[in-house]
Amino acid sequence: MNDSKHGRLRTLDAPGVLPALKPAYLDASPALGLGPLDHPPRILLLYGSLRERSFSRLAVEEAARLLHHFGCETRIFDPSDLPLPDQVAGDDHPAVHELREHSLWSEGQVWCSPERHGQITGIMKAQIDHLPLAYKGLRPTQGRTLAVMQVCAGSQSFNSVNTLRVLGRWMRMFTIPNQSSVAKAYEEFDEAGRMRPSSYYDRIVDVMEELVRFTVLLRPHADRLVDRYSERVEQDRPVSAASSILSSI
Repeated sequence: MNDSKHGRLRTLDAPGVLPALKPAYLDASPALGLGPLDHPPRILLLYGSLRERSFSRLAVEEAARLLHHFGCETRIFDPSDLPLPDQVAGDDHPAVHELREHSLWSEGQVWCSPERHGQITGIMKAQIDHLPLAYKGLRPTQGRTLAVMQVCAGSQSFNSVNTLRVLGRWMRMFTIPNQSSVAKAYEEFDEAGRMRPSSYYDRIVDVMEELVRFTVLLRPHADRLVDRYSERVEQDRPVSAASSILSSI
């Protein structure tokens, strides 16, 4: 569930209600045996529209309910008062600080954008642009897993998810192989904002299962996997003889 201590996190309605799901086919513990489960995987979810009935937000909420069912802790960031990058001097704005805090907290992320004019929205890009590669000596995105999704007003497209993959690579994240693209999203949600049973919903289940698996698999090794020679040189951080020997075995 969302942590209500933070003012810009959306409250997830009915987190345990999954009307489009067929429980008999669901692996409720998709990451079992892949790594330590000593604490719930921490997943930050971002969406890319400020409309009152935002289909990217509704898709993210469906994803968060599934992640909750899989035992994850989720946070859905509300970007409604996020300034444009460089609009505020030094990006010194409460919404920017909070977004960065949530990214540092996360072990994995979900990015879902509408496709607008064949690309991700400015709202989506602004959130990613506010996540620097380095922040107060820490890296808000490096080594984290990422699932990408998009919603379409018309026929199915993959422009937004392809761009989100490029951005995920740039942010030094591990983007999982699976992805979701929901065509004619306005037909896929009921009046209450819940997703109807469909192959599009089934794909979101697939993507969330895979995100949990990769997050649990990689999180014990994230620091090692993103350890870079160039950064060790920049930080004057020589490799100890012992660790060098161990890494060659």
